[in-house]
Amino acid sequence: MNVSSHPNASLSRREKILEMVRTHGFVSIPDLRDAFEVSESTIRRDLEALEENGEAKRTHGGVFSTGPSSSVRQFGSKGGTWEKKRSIAIAAASLIEDHETVLLDGGSTTYELARQLVGRPLQIVTNSLPVANLFASSDTVELVLLGGAVHHKTGVTLGSYANEMLRSLNVQKAFLSVAGINPKGFYNSNMLLVETERMMMQCADQVLVIADSTKFGRSSLARLCDWSQVHTLVSDDSLGESWRRLANESKVVLHLAEPSVTEESSLEARDSHPVSASTVVSERLSLSKNSAS
Repeated sequence: MNVSSHPNASLSRREKILEMVRTHGFVSIPDLRDAFEVSESTIRRDLEALEENGEAKRTHGGVFSTGPSSSVRQFGSKGGTWEKKRSIAIAAASLIEDHETVLLDGGSTTYELARQLVGRPLQIVTNSLPVANLFASSDTVELVLLGGAVHHKTGVTLGSYANEMLRSLNVQKAFLSVAGINPKGFYNSNMLLVETERMMMQCADQVLVIADSTKFGRSSLARLCDWSQVHTLVSDDSLGESWRRLANESKVVLHLAEPSVTEESSLEARDSHPVSASTVVSERLSLSKNSAS
């Protein structure tokens, strides 16, 4: 369909471009040109307008999102989970030092964490195509994308090729997302993904799990690891006292973030590292502070 024939073509096209960018994380100028059947100069003007509005960020050859993707925004309609994920990402970003080598797993929260890292000098290893797209044209990030079979729903690479590549790597911090956490450990829904995530853990000096409080008390098909294998857990301040106690007993460093930051303040926090837009509680909890929830 030639969307340029729309009565309000420019506005309609820019809205559709923004939706594409939010869905895919990154879209190239040639792809946009072909999709909308307009010239590259027209696309560049559209991207300039979106960037001026703070809705997208141009890079060499394309554009990436500065806002939540459409798939991530679905969480925002479910009890404010999106706000929790965003504040968790800001808290997690504050744990990363410039020039570190960091591994980012796939997932909506790790994608938001990646957004907080745009523009910072880092080495980033990832198995996530959406995350990689954020840094594909970055002048500050040295990007390593793991190979392998691509999971069609999540856009992550997994399997033997990814695992073999991980055997030759070392990262200072690996940030993993999970589908469930219970007293027995951490879980994900895909067995091949868990196999790759275990290799990620082996190549990392520190393993950090980022998960909002709704993931606690759940399990899934494949068990990733037990509590003793996780160094740091980043969640939101809705986490119940019993889980805080378990983290303390398991000697897991717990960081809690208040889900109260706006999109504007989160971007300001990203641009003015260290992060200060969210209230982060780092705790090896004292068991005498609160009664069990």
